[in-house]
This record gives sequence, C-alpha cells and structure tokens, in this order.
Amino acid sequence: MLLFVKALGGTIRGSDKKIFLCGDYMEDYEVTVPFQPLQALDCYVDAICPKKKARDTCPTAVHDFEGDQTYSVKPGYDFTLTTSFEGLDTSSYDALVIPGGQAPEYMAMDETVIAIVKEFMDSKKPVASICHGQQILAAAGVLKKCNAYPTVKLNMTLAGTSWLEPNPMHRFFTDGNLVSELLARLMDLLRVQVSF
Repeated sequence: MLLFVKALGGTIRGSDKKIFLCGDYMEDYEVTVPFQPLQALDCYVDAICPKKKARDTCPTAVHDFEGDQTYSVKPGYDFTLTTSFEGLDTSSYDALVIPGGQAPEYMAMDETVIAIVKEFMDSKKPVASICHGQQILAAAGVLKKCNAYPTVKLNMTLAGTSWLEPNPMHRFFTDGNLVSELLARLMDLLRVQVSF
C-alpha cells in the first residue's frame, strides 16, 4: 500500500509507534483490520498480550450473525505478537488500540492492563477501543460515555458510563483522546494521513 500511494505521488504522515493490546479470542476482524493497514501505511505497530512474549500467538474468534438471538463464535486465526508484554516501556508509544471480542472480559481484571490504559488516558495519547474493548476502559474508570455492540450496554451503564445508542451500528463516538468503533475515525485519531 505504501508503494502504491507513493507511486501515485502521495505522501503518508503519522508513522508514530502504536501498540495493540491483544488477548486470546479477541475478534479477528477488530485486530487485523486496523493492524495491517497501519503497517501498510508505514506506521510502527506492536502487538502485546499479558503473559506472552514476542512471536507467541493469540487465537482469534470470528463473530457472525446468522439469524440466531445472538452472534455465533467460530475459530479465527492465530495472531502473532510482535513484542513481549513483560518489561515493555509503554511510555515510548504514541497510541493504544484495544480490539474487542472475548479477550476484554478477562483482560479487564489484569492490573497491568488497567495501568497501561490509565497511563495512555492520563497522558492524553490517542486510545481506540472497539466493541467489547470498552469493558477494559470501564474497568480502568476512564470511560465517561461510549457506544459499542449493544450487549455491552448493561456493563457500561452499571459502570456509570453514559451510553450512546449505536444506531445505526456504524456510528462511532469520540471523546477527547478516545474513539470507539469505526476504522476511519481511528486513523484520524492516530494521526495517520494520506495526501496527494
């Protein structure tokens, strides 16, 4: 993609360091769709997971809507981590991305994960959270209002977060340095710009 943009006479700005907070059974689409385009646009991107090292993998899940009362869950792919979690200096990163899926359910109970989220929010660095990723932000006490997949609503309102209906479903919400949902707005918040 980088070569294609350059071949067309374009430029890309925003190659700051981004970090993805990964976990087992995160939603495949929600990690690969932002991760790969950021890399393709010459951004430095790392993926980390509690209790895992560089080159370890996280299995992903694919959630699908097939006419049942809720979504189905199917095995996704193994997502390879780029950096070890232990000893990582998160202060050297410029933005944090939290994919959804099942991973936020247990990652919201990890004290180090909560500390990382608070560090990014306190320093006003961009934080992007997708779908169930809001559970981690609520556990960190940094979420004032949000939207997400509708089944997250009860957890968010019980945490004291003002809920914005995701209607239509592609609606996103931005609050200062925090964005929920929608890849295009995420790219804006992470200061990735392609110009011709």
